[in-house]
Amino acid sequence: MIKHGIGIFDSGLGGLTVMKAIKEALPCENIIYFGDTARVPYGNKSPETIKRFAKEMTDFLCSKNIKILVVACNTASAFALEYLKTILDIPVVGVIEPGSKSALEVTKTKKIGVIGTKGTINSGVYENILSRLDSTVEVQVKACPLFVPLVEEGWVENKITEDIAKQYLADLTGIDTLILGCTHYPILKKVIENILGDSVIIVDSAIETAQVVRNTIKLNAMEQKACQGQSEFFVSDDPGKFREVSRKFLDEDICQEMLLSKVILMP
Repeated sequence: MIKHGIGIFDSGLGGLTVMKAIKEALPCENIIYFGDTARVPYGNKSPETIKRFAKEMTDFLCSKNIKILVVACNTASAFALEYLKTILDIPVVGVIEPGSKSALEVTKTKKIGVIGTKGTINSGVYENILSRLDSTVEVQVKACPLFVPLVEEGWVENKITEDIAKQYLADLTGIDTLILGCTHYPILKKVIENILGDSVIIVDSAIETAQVVRNTIKLNAMEQKACQGQSEFFVSDDPGKFREVSRKFLDEDICQEMLLSKVILMP
C-alpha cells in the first residue's frame, strides 16, 4: 500500500487532469486517486449530498495515510472544502481559488467567464472569490451540465459535443478570459478554443492547483525524497470503463502501470 501520498478525489474522471498536473510538478510524490464513477455527475445533486460524498471519499483516502488532500472537483470544492478543512489535521487544497487567481493575472479587460456544473454555478462561489480578489472584475457564468457525461462517455471530438458547446458558449459575450470551472472540461479545451477563437484565454485550474500543492508540501517540509513516485487509483464503479477513458486524460505510461481497484460506497 502506498503511504504518505497525495490524496486526490473527484466525482469521476475529471480530477485526472489535476492528478496529471501534480504528477508533472511533483514526480517524486506518491498519489492516491479516488474517482466516484458510480455517482457522477455531482453537479445536479444537493449540497448536503455532495458534502456526504466528499466525506466518504476523504475517509477512504485518509485510511491510506495521506499527507495532503486535494479536492479535484469544483462542485465538491464549492460545497465541502471548508467543511473538510475543519475536520482534518492535514492540508486541504481545492481547485476554485487557484483558477480564479490565474484568471485575474491574465485578463486584460477584467471581463471573465466561468463555465461549470449546475451545482458550482448556482453556488456563486466563483463570483464571490473573484470579486473578493478584485472588486472591479465583471463575471459571466454559464452552467454546462451535459459536458461531464459527454467526457465520461469519451465523446470528446464529435459534432454532437461541438453543437452543445456552441449552444452553451453563445451566452458568454465580451469576455477575454474563460475559467474551466470543472476538472472534466480541459478534455474539451480544443472544442472550446475553436468556438471562442484566439481572443479568449482559457484558464485550466489544474496547473495552478498543482503549484499550490507543491508549495504547500514544501512549506510543510513534507517532500518525498525517493523518486519515482507511485500512483494508485480507486473507483466506485466499473474499473474497465475508467481505464479505457482515462487514456484521454493521462500519459500512456501511467495508464499501463495503473493500479486500479473498485471500492463500494453508499448509494
